[in-house]
Amino acid sequence: MTNRLSLLLLPALVLVAAARNAQAADYQQYGWIAELKKAGLELSSTKIKNSEEYRSSPNAELSGNSESLVKGIFDFSLINQQAAYKWDNNIFMEYGKTKVHQDDGPAIENETADKILLSTDYAMKVWRYWDADVGPFVQGAYQTEFDPNDDAPRTKIIRGMAGLKMFDGPVIKNLYAGLVGEYDFTYKHDKTRKWAYEIGIDATYPLREGISFNFTSYFRDYFEYSKYNPRDFDYEWNNKADMMVDIYNGLQMGPYIQYFRAKDRGSNKYGSSTIIGVQGSYGGSWGL
Repeated sequence: MTNRLSLLLLPALVLVAAARNAQAADYQQYGWIAELKKAGLELSSTKIKNSEEYRSSPNAELSGNSESLVKGIFDFSLINQQAAYKWDNNIFMEYGKTKVHQDDGPAIENETADKILLSTDYAMKVWRYWDADVGPFVQGAYQTEFDPNDDAPRTKIIRGMAGLKMFDGPVIKNLYAGLVGEYDFTYKHDKTRKWAYEIGIDATYPLREGISFNFTSYFRDYFEYSKYNPRDFDYEWNNKADMMVDIYNGLQMGPYIQYFRAKDRGSNKYGSSTIIGVQGSYGGSWGL
């Protein structure tokens, strides 16, 4: 536990320190804003450990094979930004597959990324710290997927979270800690209520004009369950770092690395996936 937390907190502390030297934005727009955070394509190679332990898991990131990957991502928010609060309504979708051609058999396809996440987040602006807003927040979300994974049913989770966050700074875009409650009805006859705590960070640091380093991570640790299901996670830990270069008018390209790790209650070993690749994306924001 201590080692996992330290790996998240170390880069977070580096970026928090960097925030002290960053410049704040010239202005902040109030009212409704449409923000396309990312519409992109990722090309990469994937290395997954202990995938045989997670073949029946509904989480696709642990059950695929180590192969090349093509993945699409769509991340869009409708935001109401005011002096006293920020209300962020988001849809996040990702889908990735590998295709392996065998010399002596038919092509094999593996699903290595599959998520649909609908969320709404309300955060109050109570304090200012390092040119960022700080305050309590509440969040509600529904998580599912495009296709069920192998012999597992389709993921269906309702999740709520409440806690404290720092957000919309020049470097720290989102730094939070919260209590999580989940209602997992993925398995029709084995519905589960779960409690966890979660910490996370989303940060961007400008290396120089037109080049930025981005880091996103969260750690969710479950501590109470309404019943035993061997496929429920004990914890999950997701990290992504990239270096993006501005190409033209919102178009960016650059390398990235992503690491996902989790352990479920029925396995003796954790499962993990490491992805290294190149991504191209487009993003922008518009006042409504």
